[in-house]
Amino acid sequence: MQSPPNVVIIGAGPAGLTAAYELSKAGISSTILEKDSVVGGIARTVNYKGYRFDIGGHRFFTKVTLVEQMWKEVLAGDFIRRPRLSRIYYRGKFYYYPLRAFNALFNLGIFETIRCVASYGRARLFPQKPEDDFATWVTNRFGRRLFEIFFKTYTEKVWGIPCTEIQAEWAAQRIKGLSLTSAIKNALFGQIGKSKDEVIKTLIDEFDYPRHGPGMMWERTAQLLAERGSRIVFNAPVERIYWREGAVEAVEAGGQVYPCTHLVSSMPVKELIEALSPIPSDDLLRAARDLHYRDFVTVALMVNKPDLFPDNWIYVHDSSVKLGRIQNFNSWSPEMVPDPTTTTCLGLEYFCFEGDGLWTTPDADLLELGKRELAALGLVDPADVIDGSVVRMPKAYPVYDGAYEPAMRKVREFLPRVPNLQLTGRNGMHRYNNQDHSMLTAMLAARNILGGRYDLWQVNVEQEYHEEGVEITLDELQKMEASQPLVPHRRASTEPRP
Repeated sequence: MQSPPNVVIIGAGPAGLTAAYELSKAGISSTILEKDSVVGGIARTVNYKGYRFDIGGHRFFTKVTLVEQMWKEVLAGDFIRRPRLSRIYYRGKFYYYPLRAFNALFNLGIFETIRCVASYGRARLFPQKPEDDFATWVTNRFGRRLFEIFFKTYTEKVWGIPCTEIQAEWAAQRIKGLSLTSAIKNALFGQIGKSKDEVIKTLIDEFDYPRHGPGMMWERTAQLLAERGSRIVFNAPVERIYWREGAVEAVEAGGQVYPCTHLVSSMPVKELIEALSPIPSDDLLRAARDLHYRDFVTVALMVNKPDLFPDNWIYVHDSSVKLGRIQNFNSWSPEMVPDPTTTTCLGLEYFCFEGDGLWTTPDADLLELGKRELAALGLVDPADVIDGSVVRMPKAYPVYDGAYEPAMRKVREFLPRVPNLQLTGRNGMHRYNNQDHSMLTAMLAARNILGGRYDLWQVNVEQEYHEEGVEITLDELQKMEASQPLVPHRRASTEPRP
């Protein structure tokens, strides 16, 4: 009889834990190596003195049946349905997103509205050519004025890439299904008469959410895995991955060596390649080092006031502040704060590169920066802030710069040499995706260990997956693919970041 597989999984985020959970349903236990001391990765929920906050906001919305089934299996009755309200802050005013016609008209004023309409008309009559960058693509479809108000500032804050250097192909995919016409129709008529499948993802009015935040999902999954015989090893950063031609044989992490017959990795691709022993070719190492990441700082502020504003989150399109987005965790779930009738927990999101001035700013100074910027936006009196906490999340977003595509091509050319190694998840595949995509690639990786033949790299393209006894339909994959946030590509190669 064939011995059971010895599976090692790198990373206890959504991808790693989902792979282990899928295997556990088939009676196979795993060893999960996690460099941190908690589960969840970027989908964790931090508990600071009873105040819970996410590393960014994490709506639970998917059109993939398999993923939805796992959420319900794990959390059962601990999901709550929450109304979505998000707004854009621009020049001291708040614009509902999705747009509401009278709100936008009132805030812009009649003269600015006329300018936007004229700008749109001019763009449609005299489109700019060539249309090879994000700024031109959006301007041709929305007009220069609307591009500057609703697209430019926030996009550049998040990615650290000028809009003129982002490829038009990314714009065409990122704004897929959302045009000025659809935005106006939604502003006037809402989602009346539309089925769930017809609703553009950016225009959804409600979503599910764990009552104690997304970390609740992954903490519960970890408990179930322990009950089924799997083991999570914390504080175990990967130091070496021992391989030969044809297979990975073992992983060294935290000073311990873990032999394996199968390895599923969600660690950053760059670090994975650098950990290979023996050292792979210089070309592959250079390719790995050409992969870059956008990092993330959350400044959580506890405010001695309830009901500061009803939004789940606010996009800050004001270039006078560094702040990119504000999460209001009372509106995500009242159970995220000890007493929602007296206090509010806000998550201030700053996008940066690891090692830059913002990343290295001391926590106390970041807390003061957050208070100053909230005051400048007119949202919070600094005197009402009673406490705060700072969390840094390295490698939160894979960057799609000019070096990305050739680098990943080299990595994928190497992978067939070690067929028992599978890459999953956001950083594992260097794809900026949602939880449901990370989870689906992990499910398929687990099914490959059980005998499936899925190509995980094809999950985002229009291809049907079929396995005897199990079918993931093209329709489901297309629905999932359409819901993913896409990432900008630089138009031309640039010098690698140091």
